[in-house]
Amino acid sequence: MIKKRMPLFKCNVIHSIPGRIRLGCRALKYLDLYKEKIKFQLENIRYIKQCRVNIITKNLLIYYDDKLLSDCEILEIVEESLSQYSLTAYKLEREELYENTIKERSIEKESVGGIAKRITLTAGALTYSIFNKKQVVASTVLEKFTTVPAVASIYLSLPFFKSGLSALKNFLKPNADTLTATSIVASILAGKDVSALTIILLSDAAELLTSYTMEKTRNSIKDMLSLNEQYVWKKLEDGSVKKVKIDLIKKGDNVVIHTGEKICVDGNVLSGEAVVDQSAVTGEFMPAIKRTGDKVFAGTVVKNGNITVATEKAGDDTVVSRIVSLIEDASHKKAPIQNYADKFSSYLIPFNFMLSGITYLVTRSAERALNMLVIDYSCGIRLSTAAAFSASINTAVKNGVLVKGGNYIEALSNSDTLILDKTGTLTEGKPQVSSIETASTDITEKEVIEIASAAEETSKHPMALAVLTKVRQKGYIIPKHGETKTYIARGTETNIGEDIVRVGSRKFMIENYVKINDVLKDSEQYLLAKGESVIYVAKNDLVIGILGIQDKMRENMKKSLNNLRYQGISDIVLLTGDCKEQAEIVADKMYVDSFEAELLPEDKAKSVLKLQSKGSKVIMVGDGVNDAPALAYSDVGVALGRTTTDIAIEVSDVTIQGDDPMVLPTVVDMSKKTMNIINENFGLVISINTIGLLLGAVGVLPVFWGAVLHNSSTIFVIANSLRLLFYDMERG
Repeated sequence: MIKKRMPLFKCNVIHSIPGRIRLGCRALKYLDLYKEKIKFQLENIRYIKQCRVNIITKNLLIYYDDKLLSDCEILEIVEESLSQYSLTAYKLEREELYENTIKERSIEKESVGGIAKRITLTAGALTYSIFNKKQVVASTVLEKFTTVPAVASIYLSLPFFKSGLSALKNFLKPNADTLTATSIVASILAGKDVSALTIILLSDAAELLTSYTMEKTRNSIKDMLSLNEQYVWKKLEDGSVKKVKIDLIKKGDNVVIHTGEKICVDGNVLSGEAVVDQSAVTGEFMPAIKRTGDKVFAGTVVKNGNITVATEKAGDDTVVSRIVSLIEDASHKKAPIQNYADKFSSYLIPFNFMLSGITYLVTRSAERALNMLVIDYSCGIRLSTAAAFSASINTAVKNGVLVKGGNYIEALSNSDTLILDKTGTLTEGKPQVSSIETASTDITEKEVIEIASAAEETSKHPMALAVLTKVRQKGYIIPKHGETKTYIARGTETNIGEDIVRVGSRKFMIENYVKINDVLKDSEQYLLAKGESVIYVAKNDLVIGILGIQDKMRENMKKSLNNLRYQGISDIVLLTGDCKEQAEIVADKMYVDSFEAELLPEDKAKSVLKLQSKGSKVIMVGDGVNDAPALAYSDVGVALGRTTTDIAIEVSDVTIQGDDPMVLPTVVDMSKKTMNIINENFGLVISINTIGLLLGAVGVLPVFWGAVLHNSSTIFVIANSLRLLFYDMERG
C-alpha cells in the first residue's frame, strides 16, 4: 500500500518533553532562503525561548515555556508562521514534482505548423499503404521493418523514441512517449505496420490540439499585456505634459490620467482626485475614491476626475503583468493528474515484454511469445479511459460546458474544497436599486427615483446606472433638468425648474446643509445592515428619500452549493477583492464555511496554494481577470457565466457558458459517474486479457483468436463508455 504523503504545511510532533519539542514539516525543504527569517519570527514570540531550523532533516527544535504553552499551541503557532511562505514553497514543490514526473517533449514549444506537417506526412504514408495492392507480406523481422509503412513509422516516430529512451535511461521509468514507441514497435513486429502509422497519426492529432490551445493562451496573454493603451501623458519637470509611448515610462516618472483613461502603471497618487473602477483587478464592483497618497494599479480605469501618479512599477512589473506571469507559471509547472490509463500502461507494458521472454524461453515458440505482445492490457486500458472521457466531454459540450481534458474530469470527481469569487460568481456583478425609502408619506417612491435620475442621467458611475436602469424598468420619465455638476467622491447636483436637486453621500448632504430627518436615519441603518450601499436624494434643503443599492445574488446559487455539499464538497470558501462588510453579508447568505476579503489576484492564488498545501483538492469558480491566477493554480478552474472574460476562459479548465450555477453540481456528478465507468472498464480489460494471456501461454489460443479476444475487450469497454452519451445533464 502506497503511503499517503503528508500535506505540505502540516507539522507533526517527532519528539516532545516538557519545554522542548521537535516538529517535522515537509515545507522546510523548500524554505532554505527563509531559514533565518523563520527563526527570527518564532523567537520573537514571547513564550518561545529558542528555535533551531534544520532544512536537511525538515524539522524545527523549539524550546518554550511549558507553563504557558502546550504542545498543541506550539504546533498551531508554527503552522501559522510557516503558512506565509505557502506560495513560494508550493511553487517549488510543483517544480520538483514536474521534474520527477514529466520527462517528455515540451509540446508547448512545438508550433502548430510543424505538427500539421507531420500529420500530412503520416496521412500520406497511411493512404499509400492502404491502397498499395502490390505490397508483399513480410515474413522476417528485417522485412517487417523495411516495408514502406514501417520505414515511415520509424522515421516519423524518432522524437517518441528519443524521448522514451531518454526517460528509461535517465529515470528508469517509461513516459507517454515510451508507451507510444513501444506500441509502434509491437505493431511492426506483429506485422501490423499500418497500425503503427495510425498510432502516430492519433498521437500527432492530440499534440496538435494541445499546441493550438497553448498558442491561443499565449496570444490572449499578449493582448492583455498591452492593456489596450500605447501612449500615456507624462508630466515633465516644467509642469507640462507630453504624450509618450508606454514602453518609455519607468520607475519615478509622473503620469497624468484623465477621465475615461486606463491606468497603465502601478504607483501612488501625487495630486488630484478620481473615481477609479478597480473591478478588473480586485473584483470590487463599487469604484474606489483615489486621493493623494492612495495606491493605484495598472488595468484599472478612471471613471471620473484627473490624477497624477508617481510610477512605482511599469511594464512587466505591474499587477496585471504579474497576473499573466502567475498564469503562465501555473500552466507550465502544474503537476499533471495522470489518468489511470498511463499509470496502468506504464506498469503493464514491461510486464508484457517480460512475459513474452519467459514464454519463449519455456516453450521455444515464437508464436506464443508474440501472443504475449498481441494480447496486451495497454490498448484496452487506454481506450477504456479515452472513450469514457470523450463521451463525457461530448455530453458536456452539448449542454454548454467545455471541459478541456479527461484529467479535469478525474480531478472534479476527487475534489473536496470549493473556492468562489463574489462579484459575477455568487452575485450577478450588476448593482441594482433594491430599496427606496421616503422621508414621509407625502413623497412617493416614484418621485424619489425620478428626481434621482435627473441628477444621474449623464453619469457613468455604476450607482448612477443602477438608478437609470430602475427608471427604465418602471417606465418612469426623467424630468427636464439643467446642467449637471459632479463632485468627485460626493455626488451630483442639478436643477429641476427652480428646485435644486442633489444626489450622493451623507457627507455631500452635510456639506450643503441639507437636513436628514430621523425616519431616514433609521432607514439608513436598516439598509446598511442588509449590506446595501445608500444614496441620498435631496430637493433644496431637505432629503426626500434614500436609495439602497445592492449587487443581486445569482439565482439558484445556494441550491447549487447545497448540492455540491451532498456530493462530497466539505469546505466552501469565499475569496473576494470587495470590502469585508460586503463579503461577510454574502458569506452569511450563502452559508459558506469561511471568507477572505480585499484580496488582490495574487492573494487569491496564494490562498488556493495554501489550501492545496494542506492536502485539499480545490475547485475554483470565477469569472474575471482578477480570478485568472487562482483559476490557473487550482486543481480545477471553472469559469462561470456568459460575462466571463477571455483570459478567465483561456486559463480555466472547465467553462460553463450559461449563467445557471446548477450546472456546476451536475458536472461534478457526471465526473463521478465517468470515473465509476472507467473502473468498470478496467475490470473488463484486465479479466478478459488475463484469460487470453493464460490460454495463449499454454498454446490453447492461436495468435488470431488471441487478437480477437483482445479486441473484444476493447469493444466491450467502448460500448460501456458510450453510456455516458445518454447522461441527462438537465435531470442530473
